[in-house]
Amino acid sequence: MFTGLIEAVGEVEKFFLNDVGARIKFRCGSDCDFSDVKVGDSIAVNGVCLSVTAVDLPFFEADIMNETLKLTNLKNLKKGNEINLERSLKLNSRLDGHIVSGHIDTIAKVKSIVKEGFSKKIIFACDTDLIVKKGSIAINGVSLTVSDLRKDCFEVSLIPETINNTNLKKIKVGDIVNIEYDLFAKYIKKFFNVPQKKGITIEFLKKNGF
Repeated sequence: MFTGLIEAVGEVEKFFLNDVGARIKFRCGSDCDFSDVKVGDSIAVNGVCLSVTAVDLPFFEADIMNETLKLTNLKNLKKGNEINLERSLKLNSRLDGHIVSGHIDTIAKVKSIVKEGFSKKIIFACDTDLIVKKGSIAINGVSLTVSDLRKDCFEVSLIPETINNTNLKKIKVGDIVNIEYDLFAKYIKKFFNVPQKKGITIEFLKKNGF
């Protein structure tokens, strides 16, 4: 479980495909101390929850399944690419951001980028069925608020803190990003899509002598 608050912008050292998926080797960068990370720990890489399989500070390695490659932008990674990194949430920490599982739902394409004063407005094209205006969304693992919503796209505004401390600072039109919808929106949709059993009605009570 994560919060969508990026701890460090890392860099891909190696990325290679194999028969069962891929393997990534990356460094976390000097801006954050990941020295407590051990084999088996979870790290969100561009919002994708991966299990650490090897540690050789400052480098870390993880395996990526084919299913994950199909659903995310990790398949496009190359040596030198910047990646957003977040360690799993501690229960004794403040829950800033929002609850992020690290399980990517879809990908989105950047439609436009407009600078507005100190902020940057970005519009992404994707299925918006589970997106709510003013609701939360994770983009490449970054917890953001939806500022506007249309039928086939949504908009977010980035403040300088987000721009300077995530890989979204280098985002450009046409780029593909990982999207994780709000966890509660997914459960609510699931609930309403399940056929509901009929409860007690006036007709039921009359029929049974009440």
